[in-house]
Amino acid sequence: QLQLVESGGGSVQPGGSLRLSCAVSGFTLNYYAIGWFRQAPGKEREGVSCISDGGGITNYADSVKGRFTISRDNAKKMVYLQMNSLKPEDTAVYYCAKSIRRVGCTTALSSYNYWGQGTQVTVSS
Repeated sequence: QLQLVESGGGSVQPGGSLRLSCAVSGFTLNYYAIGWFRQAPGKEREGVSCISDGGGITNYADSVKGRFTISRDNAKKMVYLQMNSLKPEDTAVYYCAKSIRRVGCTTALSSYNYWGQGTQVTVSS
């Protein structure tokens, strides 16, 4: 069945780095855009970044531009989110999701129909 499984979360100090991974199965990854989202306690889920089917188009939330980088390896059925210069406000559960779109990408939640279970990222000194 269709699955997305996140990994790579953990606890880091401010200024540190983490690399999140999203392993997908049950569908042809190179047919769909993939997005990363996060949800902090008491807050709504928000879009962080997305990448188009072939990887040629990426988008980032203003809050992470210049610090986070999304990438994908369709052959390995993996999508990654490299997070550098982490801040306490990046603390959240991070989710990857499969888009309903193939062309381009958007971080609008309504454009995603399958979600992983999430991985916790905690940034604290």
